[in-house]
Amino acid sequence: MKTFLKIILLFAALALPQSSQAAKNILVFGDSLSAGYGIARDDSWVNLLQQELNKSHPQFKVVNASISGETTSGGLRRIGKALQQHTPAIVIIELGANDGLRGGPISEMEKNLNRIIAQAQKANARVLLLGIQLPPNYGPVYTRQFRALYPKLAKKHNVTLLPFMLEDIPPEQFQADNLHPIAAAQPLIMRNVLHSLMPLLR
Repeated sequence: MKTFLKIILLFAALALPQSSQAAKNILVFGDSLSAGYGIARDDSWVNLLQQELNKSHPQFKVVNASISGETTSGGLRRIGKALQQHTPAIVIIELGANDGLRGGPISEMEKNLNRIIAQAQKANARVLLLGIQLPPNYGPVYTRQFRALYPKLAKKHNVTLLPFMLEDIPPEQFQADNLHPIAAAQPLIMRNVLHSLMPLLR
């Protein structure tokens, strides 16, 4: 009798839909702000996001494909392979800061990000675009055009936008370069991202 019950339970387990049990990948595709530059990997906002999702949305696995120094052109070269390798349900795109710090053409950034977003959507992934802002010393015209690019892209592709991922981080929570947040700032970055990410998790 016990053997018969075990067989019944085994068949019942096999009959459950497997897709609901499979992990859904969230691909973080960015530069040093997401790669955890200058801090321990465990302290990075990406790792903190995984810890938070383990509690609230355990079906999601965060995959960090961010590289320090990455530009939008470098991201464009890598996105196809990353999508194929990780088949993400969601892609968090955080690129453009290095283009801006080098004074690169806004039109080139726009073209690259357009193509990255389009490829992610073609792979049936939902997209969260993280906006970045430049220091004021790059001039009011360039910094204004740079800042306006992210809402423009989000509207064009109908994707979710976090206007500024470093919102509310005080000056004392940046490293000596005044560009990269320290470990103490990472929980706030994570909460900023999570707030915009939540609707995509449903």
